[in-house]
Amino acid sequence: MTRTEPLRVLVCGTNFGRFYLEAVRARPRYALAGLLARGSAASRAQAERLAVPLYTSVDQLPQGEVDLACVVVGSAVSGGEGTELAQALIARGIHVLQEHPLHLDELTACLKLARQHGLQYRLNTHYSHVAPVLAFTGAARRLLARSRPLFVDAATPIHLMHPLVDILGRALGTLRPWRFADPAPLPAQSGPQPFRTLQGVVGGVPLTLRVHHQLDPEDRDNHALHWHRVTIGTDGGVLALADTHGPVLWSPRLHADRDADRHFVLEGPGTEQLDLPITTVFEHSSTFRGMFEELWPQAIGRALDSLADAIDAGGNPLRAAQYDLTVCRIWSDLAAVLGPPDIIRGTAPRPLPARELFPDRREAAAATTQPVPVNGAPAATPRHSPSEGADGGPATEKEAADPSPPARPAPYTPSAEFFDLIAGPHTTTGSAAAACRALSGVDPGDGPVVDIGAGTGLITEAVALALPHAELLACEPSTGMRAVLTSRVFADPRLRPRVTVTDGSAPDLELPDRISAVLLCGVLGHLDAQQRRRLWRRLGERLSPRGRVVVELMGVTSPVTMPETKMATAQAGRHRYEWWFSGSPYPDEVAMRLRTTWRIHQADAPPQSPPVREVHDSYRWIPFGLQRLEEESGLRVSPLATRPGAPPMAVLTPFPQGTSSPATTSRFRATDKDH
Repeated sequence: MTRTEPLRVLVCGTNFGRFYLEAVRARPRYALAGLLARGSAASRAQAERLAVPLYTSVDQLPQGEVDLACVVVGSAVSGGEGTELAQALIARGIHVLQEHPLHLDELTACLKLARQHGLQYRLNTHYSHVAPVLAFTGAARRLLARSRPLFVDAATPIHLMHPLVDILGRALGTLRPWRFADPAPLPAQSGPQPFRTLQGVVGGVPLTLRVHHQLDPEDRDNHALHWHRVTIGTDGGVLALADTHGPVLWSPRLHADRDADRHFVLEGPGTEQLDLPITTVFEHSSTFRGMFEELWPQAIGRALDSLADAIDAGGNPLRAAQYDLTVCRIWSDLAAVLGPPDIIRGTAPRPLPARELFPDRREAAAATTQPVPVNGAPAATPRHSPSEGADGGPATEKEAADPSPPARPAPYTPSAEFFDLIAGPHTTTGSAAAACRALSGVDPGDGPVVDIGAGTGLITEAVALALPHAELLACEPSTGMRAVLTSRVFADPRLRPRVTVTDGSAPDLELPDRISAVLLCGVLGHLDAQQRRRLWRRLGERLSPRGRVVVELMGVTSPVTMPETKMATAQAGRHRYEWWFSGSPYPDEVAMRLRTTWRIHQADAPPQSPPVREVHDSYRWIPFGLQRLEEESGLRVSPLATRPGAPPMAVLTPFPQGTSSPATTSRFRATDKDH
C-alpha cells in the first residue's frame, strides 16, 4: 500500500551524508527526522541549520518517530561501524539504506536481520544511479538487444570497484558467468605503477579491467586519477561511458560497400549510413560543482525512491537482493585477485582546465538553468543566461568582448517544454501587465523596444500588443526557449511583421543604435557586477532621452536558504505538472544556487505516488534589491505596482538633462578605466 504521509528519514553521518541530506530535503516523499552523528561541532551546526534533532546513539531515537535510516558511515570492511549501526537500527524497527562498500558476510547478515523484522534493507552503490551512468546502462541494454557484445573495457579507482561491478551488471543485463585471471605482471624494476590490469569474463563477455591500485586512506577521491570508464564493443558499434559523470559516447561501426574494383561506394542508394555521425555525444559531462550539488543528491534520491517502493510493496528483502549479493561476491573475488592496494600519501593535485590544453577552443556547456518562482509566483522568471567564461564561471571582460569563439550556449532548454504551462498565467497577470503599464506612451519613433532574455515570449507578446506600432527585438540565447518564442511570433500575424528574434545574450548582445525601451525581466541576477556595469553603459549610450527600462528582480535581496517548496501545479491531458523550488547560498555569500524541479505525475495518481518523470535544473543568481539599480544604472528608479507576492519591479528613466545620480556619477568616474 502506498503511503500518504512522507517517510521520516534519519541520516547517519554528515560527511558524505551531507548529500543524503540534500536528497531527502529535495523530495516531498520524505521528511528529515534528524541526524545521527558523533556530536562534533560540525554535526551540531548542521542539525541547527536544518532545525532537526541531533542524536549521538541509536538508543536516543524516539520510538516510532523514524521510518527509514540512511547509514552513511564506513562499514567494517572500511574500518568503520556502519554495519553495526545498520543492524541496531533494523532491530529498532527502522528500514535501512546503507552506503557501499560492504563485505559479503555483512550484507547477508543485514538482509537476514531485515527479513526477520519484516523490514526492507538496501545497499546503495550510488554511482549506478548517477544520471550519465543511467543513460549509459539504459543505452547498453538497448544496444545488446540489437547487437552481439564483443568486449568490455573498464577502468576504475580501487575504492570505487564495488560500484563498477554494479554498473557492468546493469549494462550487460547479467553478471553470470564471471571469472578473472591473475593481474598482468609488472615490469621488473619499473618502480611504483598506479594501475593493475587483468583479463576476465563478466556476463559471458570478455573483459579487460584496469584498476588504479593506489589509495590514500585519508582522502580517497582527491587522489583517484579518474573515475569509472566503461566501453562496450558490439558488431554494431561502440558505446562508451567516458566518466561516471558523463559524457556518454556512441560510435557506430564503419561500413561502406565496395564496387567491383574494390573502391568504396560513396554515392547512391545504400550509402545512407555514411551520413551517420562518427561519434555522437549524449549526457554531456557536469562540472565538479554540478556533481556535488545536482548529480549526487539526485542519484541518492533515486536510491531512496527504490527503497521506498520496496517498503510500499513489502516482500522478502533477501530474495530481492540476490543481484546485490552477486555484485558483492564478484567485488570480493576481484579484491582477492588484485590483493591490497598500495598506500600513498598524495600531495594536492592541480586540476588543469581544458583551456590550458586547447587555448583556441571554448569548453562545452555542462550546467542547466531554468526560471525560478519566488513568493508563490513564477514572475521572477530569469529568462536569460549570461555570457559565461571558458571555465564555466562568469565571462571575463576579455572573453565577453571577443566574438570568437562563440559563447557557450545558454542552457534553458530543459525548462522550455514546461515554462508556459506554469509561468503563463502568472506572467500575464503579473510582470507582463506591469511592464505594459510602464511602457504606455513610449514613442516608437525613438527606436525599437529590446526584450533582453525574452524567454518564450510571454512578455514580448504582451508588450507588442500593448504598443501596436512599435518594433521589438526579442533576444533569447537558449535554443529551447527561443524555439517557443519564434513559434509564438510566427503564429500571430500581429507579431510576425514587428518582432525580430535573435540569439543574443547580455551583456554583449548586438544592440540597435537607438532604443526606445528595454525589458530586463529576471535577467540582472545572472550577471556579476562587472557585467552589469558593462550592460548599463551600453544601454545608456543608446537609450532615448525619453526611454524607459523595465526591470524585474527577485523577492530576496541577499543569499538565504530556501527549503524546497511546491510553487505551482497545472494539469494537461493525463498528466499533472508540479513546479518545486529551493535555494541555498554559495560559500562566497554573494550568490545563491537556485534549484527547480519539474515533476510530472499521472493526473489520477495518489498525492504521494512517485512521478513518471522529473527534470532538474539549477543556476547561480546574485540577489539584490531595487535600491542598487539607481547607483549601477545612472537612471532614475521608480518602483512599479504589481500583484501581491510578486517579485519587485521598477521602471528606470534618464534623469533630466544636466542632472544625474550623485552616487552613480562617482561610481562611473571610478570605473571608467575598466571599460
